[in-house]
Parts: sequence; structure tokens; C-alpha cells
Amino acid sequence: MLCQAALDLPVRTRVLDPDPHAPAARCCDEFVVGDFADAATVRAFGAGCDVVTIEIEHVSVTGLRALQAAGVAVYPSPDALEIIQDKGAQKAFYRAHHLPTADFWLAETRAELAAYVTENPALLPAFQKLRRGGYDGNGVRHLPDAAALATAFDAPSVLEARVDAALELAVVCARATDGTIRAFPVVEMVFDPHTHLVTALAAPAAISPETAARATELAVRTCAAFGTVGLLAVELFLTTDGALLVNEVAPRPHNSGHHTMEANYVSQFQQHLRAVLGLPLGDTTPRAPAAMVNLLGAPDGGDGPATVHGLAEALALPGVAVHLYGKTRTRPHRKMGHATAVATTTAEATALAARVAALIRIAAAGF
Repeated sequence: MLCQAALDLPVRTRVLDPDPHAPAARCCDEFVVGDFADAATVRAFGAGCDVVTIEIEHVSVTGLRALQAAGVAVYPSPDALEIIQDKGAQKAFYRAHHLPTADFWLAETRAELAAYVTENPALLPAFQKLRRGGYDGNGVRHLPDAAALATAFDAPSVLEARVDAALELAVVCARATDGTIRAFPVVEMVFDPHTHLVTALAAPAAISPETAARATELAVRTCAAFGTVGLLAVELFLTTDGALLVNEVAPRPHNSGHHTMEANYVSQFQQHLRAVLGLPLGDTTPRAPAAMVNLLGAPDGGDGPATVHGLAEALALPGVAVHLYGKTRTRPHRKMGHATAVATTTAEATALAARVAALIRIAAAGF
């Protein structure tokens, strides 16, 4: 989707991905198969580029630093990315910069975690998050009681106090090369309690103007603290007593901003390109209330070549746009696309998006 946005600008795109069948291979000017976690591969890939940016956090910081030292503009900055790659370092960053966040504790092993909880039983229920490698809900484990410690990750992790959250919110910000920051309106996210994946969002969030202003201010302050260029998606908890806490950030186009492709005057992808290319940031004003649903591989849909059912019926609905990512294989809960619905009210858009989710089924052949 970032490559699609780049087609409207005088920009040539080069993409690095380990999958030779990656969807972006079809819409970039040059495609390179390689491991973006390997420093030498990243360094060789970016040589000769004017700007290097990322679509996923798990990129070699060493390779990006080498490119930066060679004069390539690298956004987000390797220093910021190094912090964001480590959820423990992220949490410490929030604390050091006086950004409110849930209480947390760091553990290296399951045994260390269990010993700490035994001494502090009031910590549970809580969530354990792997410090590195988590993505799309992977690397998160709910620990409701001491018995659950037997299934905890045995790896460096963050133990995070469970927050009494009324809503989970997100604000996608963009910071330009001159330090200008613009934020998209606050959205409400709905998560699957088992996969910890975003299943849907509503834009704008059903919150008061005062709460929206506070959420935006906190997101902008977080973006300024990291000081990087490009998008920064800031996920927030709105607690039952009205407090706002930073949960996590992502320095790239984010699931919580996909609706902007139809619902706003500038999409998050266009905005990210504007930021990293040194162009003026666009108008983030929404054109209409919207809702988005992720299109996931059916839970009982098997693992294999993807077949999409119900697409024509979904596209027949007014106000609906479907984006299928072109992934050749599906598996249960794999993110295969998303759909946006725009309407005159957020409630109408949400109902329309739910109809799309009920119509479209993505499964392996024969399931």
C-alpha cells in the first residue's frame, strides 16, 4: 500500500522482503529477496537509495546505522527503532520521558518471573509480552493467576499490569523533517481477546472532545519524544477512571490507520511518504465517519492457497472498499486484508463493516 501511494509521486521504489512472492513485489520498481534482519543484506539493499524506510520493526539496526553513516536518510532513526524493537526499552523510555504507561516489571526467564509474582501476588492478573519479536498479537500471553505461570514465555519479557480499560484508542501521528507533527483523529480499536489482534476500529472514536484532545496531545508528545521522521502510531488505554496510558507505538503505517485510505483527505501511506521525502504534511481531516475490519484467515479455514468467498456480495454494499493484500497462502487468523466502510455516522459505518466481515470468508482450498 505504501508502494501504491508512491506511484502518484515521482518516486522509484525498491523493496526488500524474504518472501519471493511478497505482495509488494508486484507494485514496486525493484524487488530484492533477502533477510531484513541481516545487517549486510540491509546495507547492500539500501546502498544507492536516497531514503530508506520500514514497513515492519524487525529490521537490522546495525545495517540501518551503516546506511545512515554512508549518507542515506534513514527513517525512522535507527536509535528510535532500537528502542521500539524492545518492549522493555519502550516501557523504560515512557517512564524516563514522563509519558504515562501501565506499571511493568522486566524478567529474563520464566523462573525469574514466577519468583517475582510469588513475592508479589497482587500483580496478577497481568499480561506478559516478549521483549522482542512480537507481531500481530504474537508474543503476548494473558496470565490470569499463578497457575498460568506454567505456560508463561521462558524468554526476556515484560510483565505488564492489566489495566481496567474502558476503551483502547490509537492516534497515528506524522513528524516531518522540519519537526512539524500532524495527527489523524483518534480511533477506537476492538481486539480479539484470544489472538490479541485488532479485529475492527471506529473513526472517530466515541469519546468526548476533551478526551480526544488529551489523547491527541499525549500522542503528539510521544511522537516528539522519539524525535523520528515519518509515522508513529500510538496505542493508548483509556481507563475506567478517565486516565490515558501509552500502551505501545509503531514507527510505520499501522493497522489503526488503514481506514484513512477512504475516510481522510490524506491517507497514512501518503502522509508517511510526504514525511520521509521532506514534503509538506497533508490534511488529516476526515471526509466521513468510517469503520474498518481486518479480513483474517478463517479460524477453521486450514493452511494453504487462499480462496476468497463473498467478495462480490461485499463490494455490492455502498460505502465499502475491500483491500486484499495478495498473500498467496492463508492460515487461521492470518491478516489477509481489510475492508473500510464510510457512512453518515460512525454507528452506521460500524454496522456496515460488520456486514462485510460476515460476508467475506478467506480459507484454503477445500475448507
